[in-house]
Amino acid sequence: MEKQLKIFNTLTSEKVLFEPINKNFVGMYVCGPTVYSDVHLGNCRTFISFDMIYRSLQFLGYKVRYVRNITDAGHLENDADEGEDKIAKKARLEQLEPMEIVQKYTVDFHEILKAFNNLPPTIEPTATGHIIEQIELIQTIIDNGFGYESNGSVYFDIEKYNKTENYGELSGRKIEDLIAGSRDLDGQSEKRNPLDFALWKKASPMHIMRWPSPWSDGFPGWHLECTAMSTKYLGKQFDIHGGGMDLKFPHHECEVAQGNAANGKKPVKYWLHANMLTLNGKKMSKSTGNTLLPRELFSGDNNLLEKAYHPMVVRFFMMQAHYRSVLDFSSDALNAAEKGFAKLNNGLETLGKLVPSIKSSEDVDAMIASFYTAILDDFNTPILIANLFDAVKFINSVNDKNATITAEDQTKLLAAMNDFIRQVMGIKNQSIAETGKLSAVMDVILEIRKNARANKDFATSDLIRDKMLAAGITIKDSREGTSWEG
Repeated sequence: MEKQLKIFNTLTSEKVLFEPINKNFVGMYVCGPTVYSDVHLGNCRTFISFDMIYRSLQFLGYKVRYVRNITDAGHLENDADEGEDKIAKKARLEQLEPMEIVQKYTVDFHEILKAFNNLPPTIEPTATGHIIEQIELIQTIIDNGFGYESNGSVYFDIEKYNKTENYGELSGRKIEDLIAGSRDLDGQSEKRNPLDFALWKKASPMHIMRWPSPWSDGFPGWHLECTAMSTKYLGKQFDIHGGGMDLKFPHHECEVAQGNAANGKKPVKYWLHANMLTLNGKKMSKSTGNTLLPRELFSGDNNLLEKAYHPMVVRFFMMQAHYRSVLDFSSDALNAAEKGFAKLNNGLETLGKLVPSIKSSEDVDAMIASFYTAILDDFNTPILIANLFDAVKFINSVNDKNATITAEDQTKLLAAMNDFIRQVMGIKNQSIAETGKLSAVMDVILEIRKNARANKDFATSDLIRDKMLAAGITIKDSREGTSWEG
């Protein structure tokens, strides 16, 4: 069927027809993690959402270049222009080299996303690997009159930019309100305007991560990194820029300004933003203890949910909400998702075993068309899942001899359901049959882990859990004991 994909563009605050700059080709950039700690569940929701979007675009026939960066330098504590680099601070606390921190948490990030069945991006650049490009970009912005050097640091001139452009167009903020609400920050005296943001920061004597530049030994601004990397691999203007809703301002707003200032054109045609997660009806927060890491969710080693949940159940649960809506994690909601996940997989299995008839009692082509309609409407996975459940209801009716399906329709429906469940939503059927050999091996592994926990050897216990997770097997600890699922 003809692709008439509509997506919600944050830049225009409306759902519009998707028309890529180059027909059948899509350039997509998504802001990746700052690798100084374990990736949290809210970030995972964003990356899973854009994995679904990436999969959907490919399924619809587009050739996609998907770029997702690793921020491994220059991201200060409060995302402003002062404080200590998050990675350098963690390195100091753990008495490690900054690049050891980067490597440790990059590996963890990849392992978690693999457990969630995310596809890797086509390019995954790092900020530290593109210092030269960032310095060149800063010089271009200065040459175009939108950047200025002050005490070895370089800032973006918001007032000059706003004479011809609109800083705040993406987030819908007015510059007068932003000025009124600006705080007196460290280093503010270097700026011409309190809203001006750093393109390059001169490093203090104690700052570990630093590079030589025409202005000082220092490091790039956080916002600049994404502009440099997206431009290098996708061009001065590309199709889709994605990220979490929390990045809309100031990060993405600054990216719009930098792209405009450097190249004289809006850098991105469509801005897409995934919404946030809550936990048991409350905002996730480390300070209140209302927070959960993916591994704690998989293992059940937490006090916030009643048991462990398989990564595919969690992914399916996330697909039940639209990527632009807030999603609340709770035991009740995850338990319901677990049942729905099983229902969908059972429906697929039953479909493959049905005895066909000479006539179908329902319009299977219309059923399949409804799957496409959902995805073409701004990647509407909750509607897709509802339509898939309608198909399962029909399948069960056929199985109960209350409806009929032809062999041709059976083949078409099986292929379509597999496409939309496995390929588009990325949900694997993880129920590996507990054969005698696998079950016996897992019994031994769980016994070793049990003894390690009893001896307070938590390093070995965690190592076993993590290695099993990387292999696609989740070890689940609950009040009833320990089990596994793969």
